[in-house]
Amino acid sequence: MRILVVEDDKDVASFVVKGLREAGHVVEHSGNGRDGLFMAASENFDAIVLDRMLPGGVDGLRLLETLRAQNNHTPVLFLSAMAQVDDRVKGLKAGGDDYMTKPFAFAELLARVEALTRRGKSDQPATRLVTADLEMDLLSRTVRRAGQKIDLQPREFRLLEFLLRHSGQVVTRTMLLEGVWDYHFDPQTNVIDVHVSRLRQKVDKPFPSPLIHTVRNAGYMLRQEEV
Repeated sequence: MRILVVEDDKDVASFVVKGLREAGHVVEHSGNGRDGLFMAASENFDAIVLDRMLPGGVDGLRLLETLRAQNNHTPVLFLSAMAQVDDRVKGLKAGGDDYMTKPFAFAELLARVEALTRRGKSDQPATRLVTADLEMDLLSRTVRRAGQKIDLQPREFRLLEFLLRHSGQVVTRTMLLEGVWDYHFDPQTNVIDVHVSRLRQKVDKPFPSPLIHTVRNAGYMLRQEEV
């Protein structure tokens, strides 16, 4: 998932960003409300972790109210030291999807963020597929890894999309033949091996760690390499 953290406290922001990245998410950070609003309105995120009290002339409530007025329905989790019932009610009435107070347990924050994104995905089809720092935008038909654009041929795009949709799962040769090539029989060629090799040259080779792994006698798996 791609998550925006809008938090001015450097220690809290560093802790949250680090934890979310370790959990396999792509995370952007803004330290003030004005820049946070610009990022949230101009880029696509799967979720936003938002502080209430922010510098920059735009606090958390105003930021969220502006987003909702723009018909932006990205799930938002408030993370704030403002812990009174009235504070929580104001946050939820402004359009917040959940509200956590500081101090907090990161495990709970992660669980709540992931629950919000699952809830959103049940209402509408996904338009972005993400594994580690690899992102595919299905609307613009673009792929980026670590922010760097990757140019793919149509078949390579379809192959990567299939792997992303089954991220963390073993994808067999039969699954690829049916899901990517629309073959319901084995043509007894090395077409899969050739395309996977080409895809690796673009998706894995220029970067420090591979994402496309061969599972011996089974197929392939797209996953973040364990450290």
